[in-house]
Amino acid sequence: MHLVNTNDLSIPSDDWKPSFVTLDTSMGKMIVELYWDHAPNTCRNFAELARRGYYNSTKFHRVVKDFIVQGGDPTGTGRGGASIYGKYFNDEITPLLKHTGAGILSMANAGPNTNGSQFFITLAPTQSLDKLHTIFGRLHSGINILQKISMIQTTDNDRPIDDITILRAYITETE
Repeated sequence: MHLVNTNDLSIPSDDWKPSFVTLDTSMGKMIVELYWDHAPNTCRNFAELARRGYYNSTKFHRVVKDFIVQGGDPTGTGRGGASIYGKYFNDEITPLLKHTGAGILSMANAGPNTNGSQFFITLAPTQSLDKLHTIFGRLHSGINILQKISMIQTTDNDRPIDDITILRAYITETE
């Protein structure tokens, strides 16, 4: 097992590849499985941000019915956040992975190669996002929590009326 010092803000080595990240939310726990073989830099970014506590106390700032739940922005506005590599890092889009249904974990972006800290989880098939967003994992458990989040009341701008918070995100070594 490769241990990582939580006070160290360097980029983890290539052999650090935790399989799962747990998102303890204000509505329950979801565990995501990371696709290291397809998107290693994206997985490293997400896992390391979770390890550092970057996602702790952040909100799911956007919930679009039958589409996506988006989070990962420490400002809660949908305009903030940075990666472990700097403000942005490059896409790792592969034709082998598609947004085929609920529970697909992808990077949110503002165009090509603008990945930072924001991510989304799909609520349904969203093929329109294929070839535009890096898929780097899937929901391993907690689909019922994702469904609960998807049913919350939102504003006309898809912002939740009541905050849905990631209380804590952390590395989970095993299922």
